[in-house]
Amino acid sequence: MNSIGQLKTRAIVSNIRKVREFRNYTQDYLAAKLHISQNAYSKIELGYSSITLNRLINIAEILEIELSDLISSDIEEIIAVKLTLKQA
Repeated sequence: MNSIGQLKTRAIVSNIRKVREFRNYTQDYLAAKLHISQNAYSKIELGYSSITLNRLINIAEILEIELSDLISSDIEEIIAVKLTLKQA
């Protein structure tokens, strides 16, 4: 059985991937910015590696998104708003 913490972690790493793809950033790009290997970064997105608060903050900064938005359950809505603002 999955704990609430595990489920929330999965949601957050899914959000990271969604925002990364929205920004058209590759895993290689984020890995380079974080000074880690692409393989290590991939493990973050897959939820195989634990993510520290410091690393989460760094990822939010690279993705140009507020940390609170990154951990939100409404990431699709946040991305849609950002797309609308970008096109205006």
